[in-house]
Amino acid sequence: MPAASTRVALGVSYNGQRYRGWQSQPGGNTVQDHLEAALGRFVALGAPLPTLCAGRTDAGVHGLMQVVHFDAPVERTPFSWVRGTNTFLPPDIAVQWAQAVPAAFHARACATARRYAYVLLQSPVRPSVEAGRVGWVFHPLDGDAMRAGAAHLLGEHDFTSFRASACQAKTPIKTLHRIAISQRRSGGEGSESCYWRFEFEGNAFLHHMVRNIMGCLIAIGQGARPADWMAQVLAARSRDAAAPTFAPDGLYFLGPVYGPEWNLPTRTAAYDWLP
Repeated sequence: MPAASTRVALGVSYNGQRYRGWQSQPGGNTVQDHLEAALGRFVALGAPLPTLCAGRTDAGVHGLMQVVHFDAPVERTPFSWVRGTNTFLPPDIAVQWAQAVPAAFHARACATARRYAYVLLQSPVRPSVEAGRVGWVFHPLDGDAMRAGAAHLLGEHDFTSFRASACQAKTPIKTLHRIAISQRRSGGEGSESCYWRFEFEGNAFLHHMVRNIMGCLIAIGQGARPADWMAQVLAARSRDAAAPTFAPDGLYFLGPVYGPEWNLPTRTAAYDWLP
């Protein structure tokens, strides 16, 4: 009888700028396509090695700790899975860690929550060095107004107003546990520029949900809408009620949250540079 396969979990980081999102597509050039091809080459499978992820990301969206699992056809040490797979990956995708997990582990089904961050540059001048890695606004934002608007979204709600038309989720009812909004000045006193960081944690997210919420938060932050407009958008249960979808550039999938029983890493080195 052939030896039983070992289930392996990987933590993967990537810069999503030049990819068509996470999920494999017929035209290729997705993060999943590159990862599965690299795994297949590393184990000399002669074909890509299929994986399942914790949460899909759209074109242009980045991942600091995407988690995937797969059933390994060969035995390798965790160190070998990391270094060997990275040998065959492009420089903007990297396996951060690898760990053998029980056969009952499922990267998506075992996640209790997911976390995202959106990094936004507020500046009179568009981004250059950080182009594609941050969103951008040139009008000043009111942090207190945005926090008041975000408070309407906490808890369990029908998020249809923030759902893309192509969303495949079975239900628009999701639970947002936390939205945190912080500001960091990028220059000295009196500087017109700063970075905003928006963090979202929920049990699950709809297609474009964070980017659609961002569009509404920015409308509130710029004074185009009052904070309680967010409650009206939520209650409308109509995509037409919300602001346009905001750019993917500054959106980062921070990763899933798992119970302690799986003993998986909770962060990677990729977190450390993010404003």
